Amino acid sequence: MSQQSSQGVSRRGFLKGSGAAVAASSVVSSTEAEAAAPGLQVVSGETSITMKVNGKSMAAKVEPRTTLLDVLRYQFDLTGAKPVSLGGSSGASTVLVGGKAVMASTTLALAVAGKEVTTCESLGGDAVPSAFVEHDAQQCGFCTPGFVVAVRAFLNKYPNATEEQIRAGLNGNICRCGTYANILQAVISLVKGN
Repeated sequence: MSQQSSQGVSRRGFLKGSGAAVAASSVVSSTEAEAAAPGLQVVSGETSITMKVNGKSMAAKVEPRTTLLDVLRYQFDLTGAKPVSLGGSSGASTVLVGGKAVMASTTLALAVAGKEVTTCESLGGDAVPSAFVEHDAQQCGFCTPGFVVAVRAFLNKYPNATEEQIRAGLNGNICRCGTYANILQAVISLVKGN
């Protein structure tokens, strides 16, 4: 059954050998990781971190696989960012980290240790939620917090954006109710200063 090929290597032998080579090359010690990326800290088990969330220093206990979304929702009781898609494709978990829009569902909590995190809860007095209300830019409201944060991040970077730039800049957020026209009008009104 294990016939040798004309070159002397069976298909099964080749697959066994290549599998072992891949497994051996994927084992990296913590000293090798440190040499490859200076400053990288290999963490296992639970560890404590702090981050500044909406202007307040907050501490959390996390494991290496804990996402920022898990920390925000289940340790800090900030439930605006939503767990709609694990891959972040919906945009419902959008938060700002250091002023940049990121998906909390795909960002590891360890990666934001010591950084500034802004969630939709801190934008209550901002013009963006007011424009969403004025232009009826929400329906079920599940996507709204992520859109509000994404719009705030976009307008911080492009305060005089054109309609085309707005469409392109917010294409990472999905509204399953289809209120895109109203969201667009809300953002346009903010750009125009209405």
